[in-house]
Amino acid sequence: MSKHNGAHSDATSDNAVNTSGQHMSSRVITPESVKDIDSPADQTSPTTERTSSRPKNKSNIPAVMVAIMSAMLLASLDQMLFSTALPTIVGDLGGVEHMSWVITSYLLCQTIMMPIYGKLGDQIGRKPIFVGAIAIFLIGSIIGGLSQSMAQLIIGRGIQGLGGGGLMILSQAIMADVVPPRERGKYAGWMGSVFGVSSVLGPVLGGWFTDGPGWRWAFWINLPVGLLAVAIALFTLKLPMRGTGLKLDYFGIIFMATSASCLILFTSWGGNQYSWSSPTIIGLEIGTVVAAAIFVFIELRAKDPLIPMSLFKNRNFNLVTLGGLCVGIVMFGVMSYMPTYFQMVHNMNPTTSGFMMISMMVGLMGTSIGLGNVVTRTGKYRIYPPLGMLIVVASCVLLHRITVDTSLWYLGLCLFIMGVGLGMTMQILILVVQNSFPIQKVGVATGSNNFFRQIGSSLGSALVGGIFTNRISELVAERVPAAMAQLPPQVQQKFGQQSSGLDADSLTPELVGSLPGPLKDMFMGAYNDALTPVFIVVIPFAVLAFILFALVREEKLRNSV
Repeated sequence: MSKHNGAHSDATSDNAVNTSGQHMSSRVITPESVKDIDSPADQTSPTTERTSSRPKNKSNIPAVMVAIMSAMLLASLDQMLFSTALPTIVGDLGGVEHMSWVITSYLLCQTIMMPIYGKLGDQIGRKPIFVGAIAIFLIGSIIGGLSQSMAQLIIGRGIQGLGGGGLMILSQAIMADVVPPRERGKYAGWMGSVFGVSSVLGPVLGGWFTDGPGWRWAFWINLPVGLLAVAIALFTLKLPMRGTGLKLDYFGIIFMATSASCLILFTSWGGNQYSWSSPTIIGLEIGTVVAAAIFVFIELRAKDPLIPMSLFKNRNFNLVTLGGLCVGIVMFGVMSYMPTYFQMVHNMNPTTSGFMMISMMVGLMGTSIGLGNVVTRTGKYRIYPPLGMLIVVASCVLLHRITVDTSLWYLGLCLFIMGVGLGMTMQILILVVQNSFPIQKVGVATGSNNFFRQIGSSLGSALVGGIFTNRISELVAERVPAAMAQLPPQVQQKFGQQSSGLDADSLTPELVGSLPGPLKDMFMGAYNDALTPVFIVVIPFAVLAFILFALVREEKLRNSV
């Protein structure tokens, strides 16, 4: 906030609250006066709109958008980059039992850091934290690129996630610093399109690297992009000065991270490495609940909480946060395995399988950008998220019907429909959250909302991964004997010696492609039949999101930052 505004705030603070403790319409918002604010009606007045911090001129906005979109591309790209490369990575480094952790470790670390970055940005300013997050991400990329084992790879991915959480949250919060909610829709549409680009560019690049220079380039490509983002941020990112001083809620951070970690671990390991009734899984379940309860207890009493419980007094925040968690489950639960599906069932190379995601990108980008402009022009947004979730449900129903003989045109149409539904939903949710709170709370509100959505993403990957892995193991065990019986005696003898290795854990596109016809058809059918139930499993979450979004109240978008 400018010095003029700060002086004005001080001069009027005595008049900010009347004798009964009620906020008067003429008050100016200060860090103290916003502690319990949870509705837009409490945040805006003629005075606050005149004194709100904003860029000195709008000419800085294009440079800001280039900076934050570069960072968001960096973070979101790495959520999808390894989906096509994973089978090859497993073949190179081994450790197939830890394959899911290449994705889960990134998502988990990213998730834990989101509310922390949101809080830090509110306290000490977003620019230095933003640059630091990029640096951490690049360190993780270097470690991953040099890894010689699956454990080293997972560590590198985890460090990437530690930085990636900041790139996502701070990009969204920085936009709130410079663009008022009423105008934010058109910019949010372009930011939402970054996810569409990533959903395609990630698998395509992952496939191209795998087929060409090697999967390690999935890490090396981050270095020039990251350095470019740093340069843009350092030289063009000029933000209003805000901040209340560093006051980290250390105990809150510890128990938030503990609860999130336990939650992901028991959903990843349950029914896979361990039975659901094992002491390990039961212990993780108890740890999740206990750590979450302690976290809430701490936050209710903390002087400057990591996630203020006052956020949950806001109706719209509660609805879009829980709904966003459901969206995360659906999106990442479904999309994590689609590129690999094209490789295993349709005999595509990694690059071609990545291109199959273009239809989803077209649907998501077109809808996100077009809808963003509509929201800016009309100020209306309430109808779009619930309608988007109905479209997502329709796409899941269509995907459930696929077989090994399904045409690529049908699959492309299903993914396009999925993209349209997600494009109508994701960025609108951020707009609703940021419009519900004053600028002093935008960072923590954005971080908290994304935290729960990323919890959903991690849960989606873990739950779908668990269901899929268990199902394909069962199907392969059931179908291998019948497939072997169809082979000529001499071939049976050859592969009979290797039959113990023909299990779900050994599946790679190269292996499946090299097998004799009956065995190849068996593995392709098993992969398809293991994945299709997933699309039905996630539908209840999409339906719940629809109900929650339908209950959101449409509130006037502010014309000031």
